[in-house]
Amino acid sequence: MSKSTMSARFRRVDVDEYDENKFVDEEDGGENQLGPDEAESHLSPAVLRCILNPPCTGNLMEALHAVLKNPPINTKNQNVKDRAESLVLKVLSAFKSSDIEKGVQSLDKNGVDLLMKYIYKGFEKPSENSSAVLLQWHEKALAAGGVGSIVRVLTARKTV
Repeated sequence: MSKSTMSARFRRVDVDEYDENKFVDEEDGGENQLGPDEAESHLSPAVLRCILNPPCTGNLMEALHAVLKNPPINTKNQNVKDRAESLVLKVLSAFKSSDIEKGVQSLDKNGVDLLMKYIYKGFEKPSENSSAVLLQWHEKALAAGGVGSIVRVLTARKTV
């Protein structure tokens, strides 16, 4: 036969906890995540010159990897994100158009996706001549990462 229907134990279960449409903002402890910094100690002097003096002839590949190394994805501090974006844009602008493909090819899949995030972030707030540079980078990053890279960037909850 059936069990007792007078029990109220089932009412203690929070059914909203199991709803897959319920959005919960994930806290990953990104408060102390500072992003790339011009004064980071792991950057070589050549990379620092590239970042601080835009017409640089130093090791641009090393500068690209350095600014993409510590992205401020988990932080909510907009100043940190803006500073990281400006550093990345400085490095991207320092590349010659003939060297862009080599720079993109030196990145792994996650690096290309992160680069795409910065490219789209740069498209949000264009500055003088940044759109032309970003379009060149976008073309090469699309060739390396494919349409999947764009989809991953546009659907990602965590932004740079």
